[in-house]
Amino acid sequence: MTNDVIKEAVAKQQSTDRKLSTDNSVLGKVMTFHIGDQIYGIEIQYVTEIIEMQHITKVPHVPPYIKGIINVRSKVVPIVDIRSRFGKEEIPYTNRTCIIILCFNELSVGIIVDSVADVEDIHSHDISATPENRSVNTNSFIQYMIRSGDDVKLILDVAKLLDNEG
Repeated sequence: MTNDVIKEAVAKQQSTDRKLSTDNSVLGKVMTFHIGDQIYGIEIQYVTEIIEMQHITKVPHVPPYIKGIINVRSKVVPIVDIRSRFGKEEIPYTNRTCIIILCFNELSVGIIVDSVADVEDIHSHDISATPENRSVNTNSFIQYMIRSGDDVKLILDVAKLLDNEG
């Protein structure tokens, strides 16, 4: 239901030609995280937990952005490196690097992020549609954007992020 409300707000933003809405209602929450200097987010409904980096068992014949699998409470969870998925340079993991466990359509997947930032409310007046320019590699993974002062947070489309074709 929240997802439909957000999609409706994005459509409304597009149709009003980027005029700011005076409506300040909270539509949901996002967990934000850093990949380099950029802040990304995932709607909180998909986040199961955040865990520290641990040993990842490599699996042969998988795309390079799938780093392998881990065991989380007796459940095998594939691990995706977001940097690699976005075509960015991989960097060594630090003590702030962590794994966010997502659940989508009863599938659990972990994503490696540089660091977790915060959990924030999604206000209807802060939502912007994504630009139409598809030449940006990560643009296909972006569901919508949130403006917060001078910052722009890119909220990821979990379905596209976890799709093997992307």
